[in-house]
Amino acid sequence: MDEIETGFDKLIEKIEANRGKTTELSAKIKENDAKLLARMAKSAIPVVKTVGLDMLKMGKQDTKGEIYDPMYYPRKMIILGKSEPAAYRPDNPQKQITDQFCVLSDEGKIFELMYSFDGFLTDSYLNPIDAKTALDHYGYDIQFMLYRALHDYLEGEEALIDALDKVIGYVFAKKE
Repeated sequence: MDEIETGFDKLIEKIEANRGKTTELSAKIKENDAKLLARMAKSAIPVVKTVGLDMLKMGKQDTKGEIYDPMYYPRKMIILGKSEPAAYRPDNPQKQITDQFCVLSDEGKIFELMYSFDGFLTDSYLNPIDAKTALDHYGYDIQFMLYRALHDYLEGEEALIDALDKVIGYVFAKKE
């Protein structure tokens, strides 16, 4: 019976030691979440160039809601997230925002893409933001979406994908 109790005690000690390590690692990841997002954004440049979209900059809308005479941003982008729109656009306080997205450009830069509609003209403002601001406004969902884009489209980068898989899995793990 002593051997069983000794083994059980050692198991409990190991669990407690790992619990402390988990808390330490969790704090370290949260400290560096913006750095991780910024590095992931730079790694995603080839992905955005391949699968990115030409996002609408401005266009007129007819009575059926169809866009005509569209103008697009020159850089391709992928949408990472959507949030409740801010009250007004930073470039023009008279324009109310109807839709607001977090996007990543094919230069590895993160932006807020804000759309306004006045009944005839749909136009937008591309607001550059840093990784920390993006995480604060859009949460960890944007990091997860970027991870999925990297996972699905980067070939030959297994080591990077495996490392990100572990970190993202840890960040999104459910607490018991």
